[in-house]
Amino acid sequence: MLLFIFLCSFISPTPSFATNWVHQFVVWDGFVYVVKDEYVKEIDQEIGQVTKYSDMEQYAGNFSNVYKEGTKYYSIKDISTNEYIAIEVESGIYKKAVRESEYIFADHSNGNINEGKFADKAVNVLFIFTLGVFVIVFIVIKVKR
Repeated sequence: MLLFIFLCSFISPTPSFATNWVHQFVVWDGFVYVVKDEYVKEIDQEIGQVTKYSDMEQYAGNFSNVYKEGTKYYSIKDISTNEYIAIEVESGIYKKAVRESEYIFADHSNGNINEGKFADKAVNVLFIFTLGVFVIVFIVIKVKR
């Protein structure tokens, strides 16, 4: 009976890899930049562009969950790209994006889940849930004896 319950605990809801985004963001040079509702007037030079867009999955490279492929990134005059970059949202109109954290993602194409803020939370939650169910069932069985 205990073995059956333990095995059933692995049938718990598995993590979905479709992503529910909290912020609009772009990835540049390995970092997440959260896009703000603040416009930039003085840009410096083009530094990159969105190479992959998706509002459902994560991807490597200059990825965005809101801007289409080809959307350009710019440095902002007199401000380090370690702090902010500008995103060209329309021709000649730029929004400020603040650097938030290193970008580490789940690569589902080859079955690998890389460690990081985005990828390991679902795996950890599933493990803790399964372990918790096992402990509770074990305690209940011991108490009934």
